[in-house]
Amino acid sequence: MRIVIALGGNALLHRGERPDAAVQQANIDRVALAIAALAQDHEVVVTHGNGPQIGLLAMESASDAALSAPYPLDLLGAQTQGMIGSLLARALYDALPGRRIAALVTHTQVRADDPAFGHPEKFIGQVYSAETARALSRERGWHIARDTTGWRRVVPSPAPERIMETGTVQDLLGLGTLVVCAGGGGVPVVDGEHGLRGVEAVVDKDLSAALLAEDLKADFLLILTDVPHVYADYGGPHQRPLLEATPAELRSGGFPAGSMGPKTEAAARFVERTGGLAAIGALDAAYEIVRGRAGTLVRPEP
Repeated sequence: MRIVIALGGNALLHRGERPDAAVQQANIDRVALAIAALAQDHEVVVTHGNGPQIGLLAMESASDAALSAPYPLDLLGAQTQGMIGSLLARALYDALPGRRIAALVTHTQVRADDPAFGHPEKFIGQVYSAETARALSRERGWHIARDTTGWRRVVPSPAPERIMETGTVQDLLGLGTLVVCAGGGGVPVVDGEHGLRGVEAVVDKDLSAALLAEDLKADFLLILTDVPHVYADYGGPHQRPLLEATPAELRSGGFPAGSMGPKTEAAARFVERTGGLAAIGALDAAYEIVRGRAGTLVRPEP
């Protein structure tokens, strides 16, 4: 079976943790064990988030007096792909001795006229107090929005139209390679008058993973996060885990755009367009989710 795994940014750097390299390495060692259990029996492609990491790099770049202007988000996204891809590849080499592993910097084509450029809503970086958030908004010109535990920077998140390296990923899979790609949704680019150019945005990694899984003709899209299930009425008096759902049932759930919304939409799109299966659940239960024993399974309409 061919499985595309989408790792949430919080699986790599948990909320509240210091963004130190050693902390991320320890988390990725745990991630590699979960992936390795599936890779023993299946073809696997791994994508990952980069919200905490790109936010950190953006802050460092904006504070660097040696620069005349901060680095754009597309280049910072490429940097996070290289860093996280390297950490994942090293851990996977250890967990899967003798297996071919490739970490691929990947580009995602988006539309230059995507309405998302006028409505930033993708959270990146750390959580700030209201006072600090207001100061950063004034000083940096950043858009700031309320998150579940505070205030964070938000950036445009245009819809992925094409993963440009899909053919290369297909070739690598044919050689028995476990591929890490489309990190942070892929480096966002548009096809302009003078060729490809990067844009100031972060593509949603779950929607990119769904598109990649569709184009690779994957059998299963596995979205791993920091909760064991999708929950109906999350945080309300009637909260309950959804063990199974159809795309229509997920879309009627009213899940927030800043957290579970993109995950449920990605799962719904993949199932609708391919007739395959998708699931959302916790990293440590990855093997059991694929076997139908954990997580929220998304199946086609009957």
